[in-house]
Amino acid sequence: MLSTLIWFPFLGAIAIALLPPRPLKLVALAISGFVLLWNVWIVTQFDSTTPLLQLQEYLPWLETLGLNYQLGVDGLSLPLLLLNSLLTWIAIYSSQEQTERPRLFYSLILLVSGAVAGALLAQNLLLFFLFYEVELVPFYLLISIWGGEKCNYAAMKFLLYTALSGALILLAFLGLVWLQGAGSFAYEAAMGDTLPLWIQLVLLGLVLVGFGIKIPLVPLHTWLPDTYVAASAPVAILLGGVLAKLGAYGIFRFGLGLFPMAWANLAPVLATWATVSVLYGATVAIAQKDIKRMVAYSSIGHMGYILLGGSALTALSLVGAIAQMVAHGLILAILFHLVGVIETKVGTRELDVLNGLMNPIRGLPLVSALLILGGMASAGIPGLVGFVSEFLVFQGSYAVFPLQTLLCVVGTGLTAVYFVILLNRTCFGKLDNAIAYFPKVEWRERVPALILAIIIFFLGIQPAWLVRWSESTSTLMVAAATPSLTQPALAQAAQIAKVQK
Repeated sequence: MLSTLIWFPFLGAIAIALLPPRPLKLVALAISGFVLLWNVWIVTQFDSTTPLLQLQEYLPWLETLGLNYQLGVDGLSLPLLLLNSLLTWIAIYSSQEQTERPRLFYSLILLVSGAVAGALLAQNLLLFFLFYEVELVPFYLLISIWGGEKCNYAAMKFLLYTALSGALILLAFLGLVWLQGAGSFAYEAAMGDTLPLWIQLVLLGLVLVGFGIKIPLVPLHTWLPDTYVAASAPVAILLGGVLAKLGAYGIFRFGLGLFPMAWANLAPVLATWATVSVLYGATVAIAQKDIKRMVAYSSIGHMGYILLGGSALTALSLVGAIAQMVAHGLILAILFHLVGVIETKVGTRELDVLNGLMNPIRGLPLVSALLILGGMASAGIPGLVGFVSEFLVFQGSYAVFPLQTLLCVVGTGLTAVYFVILLNRTCFGKLDNAIAYFPKVEWRERVPALILAIIIFFLGIQPAWLVRWSESTSTLMVAAATPSLTQPALAQAAQIAKVQK
């Protein structure tokens, strides 16, 4: 069942390369739609009461190198798999009919979808690394060929940073297996808790920096604003909604998961790092004049909440961090889509030029209303999905890191500030008669934002649908990293780990 999520998009990319140009978008939508439905089917087969890997697949491959085809899904990867397939469909649907190299465009998006699914499912370190690197070249091409101003510069910057990310991660994986003398790169055989603590800290540092580039966290973030701004709206949706979450997944799976004791020792540093990212991203976003760049910097701040939840090492904060991955992906997707629609219809993203888009006759009223909803969700307004994830993170983190948590709460206030600035300047005020009567927004252009808005609202009022999949997995991960647990809890966690192995 899991292999379908990887190889069906790969085979679809090959099929699209052989088809005539006319039905390519419909074929790509059908392929991504099937993968989305298959993901929903997997959710129905998933048992949320157990932290064990489920639906596992194993196929011997290069056993002399310790590389085998080994897949599995748990509460950490399942929500991100569903987010990946949903945003892939959204990105394909929201893309304009590509007149320039359409076969390559849709093939690359499907390759990215399959590669991300493979990385989320891989239970072998080298297999994860292979899938992790596969998406590098497709994203580089998607940015450089179909991007906007300075797209070649942004694509090259993205390539260099993410190549460095992969090198650091591979170095950490090789060091972990070689130092332990393990003969396999299988995840369960690569636990680093038997190594001396200082070695664990070094290897964990490589993992944190490697995946910190991908997220990104301050000061590893400098590639992100240029890349998000240069990328087209569908590609920006995938960059912010999917790729950044793969970095957060990697930190939890291979940082917290492989080095739980080292993670616990570094937890205060990680919480401070998260706080710096939150405050920096929010503060810099306030100063931006370009809507897309403002949203890009807001992403840096919101990814800091994920690290804060993981650093607190409570089951509640970790569930909140996983929920924040999904919530942020949905919110960022709706914002980038709407910014793309505004730029297409109005011809600019500059706050100093935009005004009065809420005008019911000559403006873009529905787009403006959905933009307000996205801004409210990003600011953590109750009733929307952003509130659920942020509240869980803060509730679970406050008892452990009260100062850092309170500073991150200040970050949510700053989020409200820059979104009020954005909405006040773009949606309200008097519409300039010189640029009035914008092209009509077709219903097909509204569909992605409407779908995302419904999901954002539904998960906000029914948060159990967001968090219940991850509760058991989060409890097990926290138990492995917290030596101060009671003896019954430790015995239960050890028994679960034994059964899983």
